[in-house]
Amino acid sequence: MEALRSEDPRRFGRFTVLARFQETASAVRYVARDTGTGVGAGETAVITAARPALTAVPAFRRRFEAEARTAERLAGGWVVPPLETGDGGGGREADGAGLLWTAAGYVPALPLAEAIGIAGPLPERALRILGAGIAEILSRVHAGGAVLQGLAPDTVLLAEDGPRLTAFGPLGAAATAEARPGGQLSVRLGYLTPEQVAGKEAGAPSDLFVLGLLLAYAATGTTPFTEGPPEEAARRIAEADPELEAVPEELRELIAGCLAKDPAERPTAGTVAAELALEGAAGLARGGWLPERLAAAVAEQEGRVRALEGAWEAPEAADAVPGVADVATEVADSAPGAADAVPETDDAVPAVADAVPGNAVPGDAVPQEGGAVGTHAPADPRVPLAPDATATATATANAGATHGTGHIGEDQGTTRFLNTGPKPPHSDRATTQLALPHQPPPLPATPAHQHTHGSPAPYPAAVLPGSAGPGSGQGINGRSSSGQDANGQGGSGGPMVALPLPPAPAPPSGGPALDRRGLLTVAAAAVGGLVVGGGAVAVIGGGESAVATDAKPAPPKPRRTLPGQPPEPRWIYAHPSSESAPLTAALWQDRLLVVTSESQASAVDLRTGKRVWQRADAADGQAALAAGDLCFVAGPTEFLWLAPKDGAVVHRLRYADGFTDLPGLQVGRLAGHSGTVVWFTGSHTVTVKAPKPKKGEKQEPDKKVVQAHLFAYDIVRRAELWRTPVPAGRAPGTPLYRVVAERPADILVRQEPSTLTPADVKAAKGKGSLRCFDRETGKLRWTKQYGTAGPNAGIAGDESGILYASVGADLQSFEADTTKPLWRVTGTEGSHFGTPLVAGPFVHTTERSQQIGAVERETGRFVWRRSTEVPVIGGAPALTVSTTGETLFAADAAQVTAFSAADGERLWKFQDIGLAGPKGETVSAPYRALASGTNVIVQRARSFYAFPVA
Repeated sequence: MEALRSEDPRRFGRFTVLARFQETASAVRYVARDTGTGVGAGETAVITAARPALTAVPAFRRRFEAEARTAERLAGGWVVPPLETGDGGGGREADGAGLLWTAAGYVPALPLAEAIGIAGPLPERALRILGAGIAEILSRVHAGGAVLQGLAPDTVLLAEDGPRLTAFGPLGAAATAEARPGGQLSVRLGYLTPEQVAGKEAGAPSDLFVLGLLLAYAATGTTPFTEGPPEEAARRIAEADPELEAVPEELRELIAGCLAKDPAERPTAGTVAAELALEGAAGLARGGWLPERLAAAVAEQEGRVRALEGAWEAPEAADAVPGVADVATEVADSAPGAADAVPETDDAVPAVADAVPGNAVPGDAVPQEGGAVGTHAPADPRVPLAPDATATATATANAGATHGTGHIGEDQGTTRFLNTGPKPPHSDRATTQLALPHQPPPLPATPAHQHTHGSPAPYPAAVLPGSAGPGSGQGINGRSSSGQDANGQGGSGGPMVALPLPPAPAPPSGGPALDRRGLLTVAAAAVGGLVVGGGAVAVIGGGESAVATDAKPAPPKPRRTLPGQPPEPRWIYAHPSSESAPLTAALWQDRLLVVTSESQASAVDLRTGKRVWQRADAADGQAALAAGDLCFVAGPTEFLWLAPKDGAVVHRLRYADGFTDLPGLQVGRLAGHSGTVVWFTGSHTVTVKAPKPKKGEKQEPDKKVVQAHLFAYDIVRRAELWRTPVPAGRAPGTPLYRVVAERPADILVRQEPSTLTPADVKAAKGKGSLRCFDRETGKLRWTKQYGTAGPNAGIAGDESGILYASVGADLQSFEADTTKPLWRVTGTEGSHFGTPLVAGPFVHTTERSQQIGAVERETGRFVWRRSTEVPVIGGAPALTVSTTGETLFAADAAQVTAFSAADGERLWKFQDIGLAGPKGETVSAPYRALASGTNVIVQRARSFYAFPVA
């Protein structure tokens, strides 16, 4: 951390800059304070401002904005939510106008590389939490069909409550970035994967390979591909077995799977997350997860930043802290006399041949992406330095350095993982010790804005067999693309290996036409890759799109405080253990939660969670529905209309009185409802007299026959609309129907398999049937079967007459009237789909394998697919969507998982602490979710939780 330089902006929108924090290959990062008047006023933020020299490149702007949108979509969980994104509008650059920038909340955290330098390899529990947290993010990314390409030991941070990811694409994780002729952008990544070495494009499995490298590094402090010269690094990645002997035995097989050479053999991100932490990374991290030395380092970093805040709030108090007063005064006065613009760079960049700088230049920052930030490790990472020892340690370290080679006194035979290992000599100018001259020193000339990850590269560029030699050409800041500076010093250029990017859109009209080779070239160069000698350079031109992104930024969504945790419930209601257990729970007008049991019905105020009344008359009732201003409850023997204020019975209709022509009517479960109309089935027994016997024959006894009907009933008018006869069900005879689709003219119903008679089952030949009834008259229009969908198949329909049914392991859509198949999506092997949920443009899917997804209703294309990451137990999770349609809930026997309905982002999951019965025994019960206004009510047996949702 250091004082602001003359060229640094003093404001970004509502944020006032306090200090320069870090530098990355593509941006400069600042600590800032929200000095606006909004909700976040006074909060500390981290501003990531794109370098002006790169901002002029259209491809860079598109990529920077795309990665900012990716951060917005991933916000929450282990990704710090962005606060604001600058639009790059006009104005003075000293005030942050005209620049690309993003702001995110400040989270005290250490980069993984620094943490390993301080405390050594992580223990197994910390490894599990780290890997599970990152895998959970990757699972969200991959569910949208994108690839992250943002993992590195300095983009993965360790915070007090869990890991954070701070880079959301190749720019954020770049080792170097530079402008090239023709509007191209050269971005050097720090690693290669086996498929990239083979000339194939990176996919979701590539992120898993890098995750495996990351976990192996965190477990051992080194890369699993260490042996051999750096120039053979690419061959080792593609062919050599990883060295995992030092990895904890319990994790060795999983990490080895991630490092499989064949991408198809690597596990999915969801699988990795579940195997590392079944209860989720957040659950496993409860109670703390960092070793003591790392927890202390995180706390120390937070103290530095808070001291800087205090200096800004009360500059006069900074006199007790040398140097801080100068910084505070400079910020408060908006740096009078400071330069108004960043030094210009030459717009006319000569042509660059197929080569990139192969040498690395030490930087003095430990850059991250996103809202979490890191600090420098001491010269000896094993021995923390006292504040007054900084200068001495720095001088000693400098004395031992070998100039011009990148050597810092360590064994160059040690292979590093993204420039991890012993740190370079550096004076960590702590916030509380800032004492800089009033005239800031000039910026050092550096080649192509190096992202050094806290230490210089230990080796010169590696050369792949058969690759091109050094090229020529001039880069930014007067550095040649061959790696030479203006004086001709430097290492040899790195070779190029052409690799494809994912399909890119056509260049914008009038822009230069680029072929795919012009879009991406990859070099194996030692800029601190996942293995020494590993590196990738993406040359991005007009119209490039390496990661699928939206055309426009997604609007910000409300976020919870803790990553992966549900928001705090607004209330919790515990049904008394002295009363019988709840049988049904339903919502009335978003005002009452009506819970029925064998003994009574109870109403809970949805605003407070307090029980407001009890009514024994409504015992064993079902479906609390709005009937005008009254609460309608269907009981075993009567319909009740209750006053919502106190539960008093306002109207009562006994079935024996309301259906006098059907004596002994037995009413089944409600089949469905729409507006003021409910549909239900009922049956009664009639006596059929035996025919008169012929002369000489014995009189046969009369027969008892069950007759069944489907009814439509208006609960406001309290009047029967129609009834139509239907086949009786299995004894005692009432068939149970469920409305699967409502259309303007008719309803489609399916009979519950448990009420089918043996004759019905035999006649259906293993297939399920739907019946269509006219909504006005109740007349049966048709009975149809759909493909090989069985009687237990999950099925739902929409208002247009399209059905979505589970057929074998797949989900298939049909035209309801013609049974014509429209599209089919493949399910998980060995699993089956449950009942889908139609909401907006999507059909939300659920599988027994715990996969939840969204399919376009028109095309059958999967928009996203995401695992709940719990063991496969029981059936497919039950789906519920919030009243706004923005949040999807999957409830199963283990938990409730909340997803963003639009993109599948996993928002949170909820598991209660367990239940006990009246006698103290453990009770196992599934979860259930009910949407109510801005709440979702989660039920598990006797416990009800009201969570706020979008």
